[in-house]
Amino acid sequence: MILRPILSSLTRHKLTVMLLMLQVALTCGIVCNVAFMIEERIARMSAPSGVAEDEVVLIDSVQVDPHTNPQMRHLEDVAALRAIPGVRSAVAVDAVPFNGSDWTSSLNTQPDSDANAASASVYNGTPGELQTLGLNLIAGRDFLPGEYLPLDSAHDGAGLGKVSTVIVTRALADKLFPAGNALGKSVYPFSQPARIVGIVDHLSRPGPHDAGAEDYSALFPLLPDTAEVTYVMRTAARNRKHVLEIAKATLTRLDGNRIVRQPSTFAQLRADYFHRDRTMVGLLLAAAVALAFVTAVAIAGLAHFWVGQRRRTIGIRRAIGATRGDILRYFQTENFLIVSGGVVLGLLLAMMLNLILMQQYEVPRLPVYYLPIGAAVLWLLGQLAVLGPALRAAAVPPVVATRSM
Repeated sequence: MILRPILSSLTRHKLTVMLLMLQVALTCGIVCNVAFMIEERIARMSAPSGVAEDEVVLIDSVQVDPHTNPQMRHLEDVAALRAIPGVRSAVAVDAVPFNGSDWTSSLNTQPDSDANAASASVYNGTPGELQTLGLNLIAGRDFLPGEYLPLDSAHDGAGLGKVSTVIVTRALADKLFPAGNALGKSVYPFSQPARIVGIVDHLSRPGPHDAGAEDYSALFPLLPDTAEVTYVMRTAARNRKHVLEIAKATLTRLDGNRIVRQPSTFAQLRADYFHRDRTMVGLLLAAAVALAFVTAVAIAGLAHFWVGQRRRTIGIRRAIGATRGDILRYFQTENFLIVSGGVVLGLLLAMMLNLILMQQYEVPRLPVYYLPIGAAVLWLLGQLAVLGPALRAAAVPPVVATRSM
């Protein structure tokens, strides 16, 4: 295909071509960044929690009577919950992944030093927390019975130094000890060292945190002794709803001076936590599709207009020997050149938009591979949009040239 006639034709419609190129550029720049944000949101929503999600159910309890001993209440409740048919294990905890109850502590590898320090979410619970949550212990051991302390000993800050052991996630261990071999090493969550006795594969944090730090979690051997607590039970997937009903009735029967709320499966907790992310993904996807549709309509509309304007020219070319394939390739090549100009501008726009998002909203840098993928999508969209008008042009018979003479 000779490009000179195509370029000559395009130069006679400079304003129209430039407007279409700007439309393609805007679409390319926005769609590349929107696709990246959608992928980020989906990756965040599908990140492993570390919990046996299909087997875990939860129920919150808030003690109303100020004279009740919370620690004794929790022990009695846990014993009753474990006796429910189908319950494999039960514990009382102060937080679980995605419930928003986030206690954050700084862990250092040296006393009074920020070297290799990391901010981690701290989980506290009664014995059996690892088993009940279904955490995968990849190294070390669980806490021993003698290592547990009541959480109220830590309320003034001084008691926190009594914590002698800690269990961390793999991500947190790698952050604190990049050279490896974190097991058995000491960290300083407080003024005194605590030895890492176990490492779990994953344990997501209760609330949102910066990218790359979502798995910075640690478990302390501190027994919850506050009026508000979450009871976690592990059961077979088929028994979850039945167990929740019995658990709610059991807790109410044991102590009526409490508020029992939010009985749910862990899957429901995850779904509620990421509700806004799913909504955002839907909105971003709808915006990207709508913008791509508008661009396709613009390309098809311009091509349709040009076919109508060039019917005599097309007829003359057919009369002097041009085949239908030649006419089809002409319009496809013309469209490819317009879209290519828009794509080049669009790739620059995509990088500029990403820099603005990085500065204003702490969005990560746009991966380079999104640029060729975005370009390919726009080229394919352009070819599909122009295909109908191009086929219509190819169907113009040679006799059209004589009808206008």
